[in-house]
Amino acid sequence: MDEKRLSGIPLFASLSKKDRRRVAQLADELDLPAGKELVHEGGFAYEVFVIETGTAEVTRHGEHVADLGPGDFFGEMAALTDGTRNAAVISTTPLTAIVMTAHDFRTMATEMPSVAEQISTAVAARLKSLSPS
Repeated sequence: MDEKRLSGIPLFASLSKKDRRRVAQLADELDLPAGKELVHEGGFAYEVFVIETGTAEVTRHGEHVADLGPGDFFGEMAALTDGTRNAAVISTTPLTAIVMTAHDFRTMATEMPSVAEQISTAVAARLKSLSPS
């Protein structure tokens, strides 16, 4: 994948050119059609997605939870914990995503503390939203 494209994605924008080059080595890019199930609720986490273009819907137990768009990422919670997916994500438009295997995602989070911090903040916010009020 082209490291220059990563500079336009908030999760990677603050990285040095060297770190973006490393992310580009770890990541692949996928073009997916509308209606494609990207992750299956209850399935094992094999990859993490960052949306470059397009939109997706998050559902849990068949209920709408959130809409995602460019710059949003998902799959990180299960990938970091070797757990299962707590929601399904389906593309609602044609979508281009940056995809990393769970192993490569953990490598990136270890090698790049600034990305790990952003991910941890997002995970904490998502966990808080899942907690009963």
